[in-house]
Amino acid sequence: MEENVPTGGPSWADQWDTSDHADLAKGKEGREKKNKKSGGGLKKGLEKTKAVASSGLKKVKEGSSTGFQWIKDKLHKGTDKQ
Repeated sequence: MEENVPTGGPSWADQWDTSDHADLAKGKEGREKKNKKSGGGLKKGLEKTKAVASSGLKKVKEGSSTGFQWIKDKLHKGTDKQ
């Protein structure tokens, strides 16, 4: 059985990869410098993300509680009619 494996030329990933590989070439030192420059912004971003997630969770909790209470009220009204 023959496999369709290219024998030469760039692979599919090489052809379609649009990421910048300069950081990979620089190694660990290049990434550390980049992280130091954006450290304050990263912390602010994480704080904002945490705040949004927290408020979203509160809304889900309140909505679920209201929904369950509505179902409970409907069930009690249905059983009272008997």
